[in-house]
Amino acid sequence: MRSITDHRLEEGGFNESIQRLVSSSPWWMISLVVHAVAALILWNVPFSIKNIGDPRLLQAVNTDDQNPEEEPPPEEPPEEPEEDITEEVLEEDAEDIENEDDVDMDNEDTMGEDGLSDAPFTGPSDNSAIGLGGGAGGGRGGLGGRKRRRAKGGSGLTENAVELGLKWLADHQDVNGQGMWDCDEFSKHDPADDKCDGPGKALYDPGVTGLSILAFLGAGYTDRGTKRDNPYAKNVRMALRYLSTIQDEDGCFGPRNNQHFVYNHSIAALAMCEAWAMTRNPRYKKPAQDGLNFISTARNPYLAWRYGVRPGDNDTSVTGWMVMALKSGKFGGLDIDPDAFEGARAWIDKMTDPDFGVVGYLQPGGSPARPEGLQDKFPAEKSQSMTAVGILTRIFLGENPKESRMIKKGADQCLKIVPVWDTEDGSIDMYYWYYATLALYQVGGSTWKTWNKAMVPSIVKNQFPKGSGSRTGSWDPIGPWGPDGGRVYATATLVMCLEVYYRYDRVFGLK
Repeated sequence: MRSITDHRLEEGGFNESIQRLVSSSPWWMISLVVHAVAALILWNVPFSIKNIGDPRLLQAVNTDDQNPEEEPPPEEPPEEPEEDITEEVLEEDAEDIENEDDVDMDNEDTMGEDGLSDAPFTGPSDNSAIGLGGGAGGGRGGLGGRKRRRAKGGSGLTENAVELGLKWLADHQDVNGQGMWDCDEFSKHDPADDKCDGPGKALYDPGVTGLSILAFLGAGYTDRGTKRDNPYAKNVRMALRYLSTIQDEDGCFGPRNNQHFVYNHSIAALAMCEAWAMTRNPRYKKPAQDGLNFISTARNPYLAWRYGVRPGDNDTSVTGWMVMALKSGKFGGLDIDPDAFEGARAWIDKMTDPDFGVVGYLQPGGSPARPEGLQDKFPAEKSQSMTAVGILTRIFLGENPKESRMIKKGADQCLKIVPVWDTEDGSIDMYYWYYATLALYQVGGSTWKTWNKAMVPSIVKNQFPKGSGSRTGSWDPIGPWGPDGGRVYATATLVMCLEVYYRYDRVFGLK
């Protein structure tokens, strides 16, 4: 006996028979047939796992126990087109910053037993190292921080500038010598017909080396990782080794041949503490602890720091760097002077004008310092660098920006002098821009948006773009401290300004 299907195949061919069969079949039978056909097709299609991530965004791993020859390296991803740094892009970036929605941060207000904020500064690789540090574990930043950068005011434009700046720093490190950044002779490896200008002073080699290390750490590049994930592991490792070799028996980094050696020490100590907190590499623990011990030794009883060991007088600038190193050491579980933070708090309170929130360098509400001979070229009234230091110190010591009257007043003062790259009016002050960027990012809200909208184009537009020879990726060392720190100081400092979006979360979880 023939089936219905056999009969209809004879009458009209296969296609016509199928149509008649489908039209006369119940819906569940049709669904069953469709799913069976789809399953048969998928069964015969080979699956492939594609590399969908930029390897620079992946957290680097320690490869000591891995054999790279056991399997071929993954296929290189296609190069992304370069972003032109143009007026149009910068204006679009600024519009994004102005119109972005506020983003709630994850951190809750968390106070330690000592009254200091223990809220984590979560870096791009979910590391909580604070101060001038960044994401842990090597590798480029981290997926979490990168994804949130635009919501916080960053963009591909700022990331391109960071990468260019780090490349310049790596190319101008003394890798054939001690591993430092040579403040005055950094260009010795440049081609003879294309030497970088902008030298600093040799006595600041330890300090600019510390700043450069911090710029790499801030981007998530530590001393470890594969070449693919972290092309700068060797640069960071050599520089940290250099700092270890110039630390004396008292824990001081660098020679004490000038009264400003405390800047070298505080910045180097901060870099070593950040490296320890981020990597937990035991080779950094003792130098970091010894550096903190020297900070305790150098502090004036009951107050803060200035030049030398317990000199009797104090200043806000040195105090700011010392607090950052101590805060980073505290997070890293190192021993710190239990009275140091209270001394710093007392000094900042003393230097703050209660009516306007301006923080002075040596006098309450006074002006920031200026190098001898540059007072007229870079007028002190065009900078609020000490006010920015005061704001950041208060936040690090536990004052909530939403509740602190002095932080609010100080932030308003900073917004009166936002970054503008004007080489004629003497307002360029990279030291101020750096501290205010850190401080106002912590303040958040419209204050941060206003600052960031001015800061980004002022910095990015004036970086030497690709094709600028040996200066590509760097900035001219303009400003009151440019002659001291030179091009290395300028480049490391401005790179860190552009890393603020993902280096760590806001302490108090503000918008």
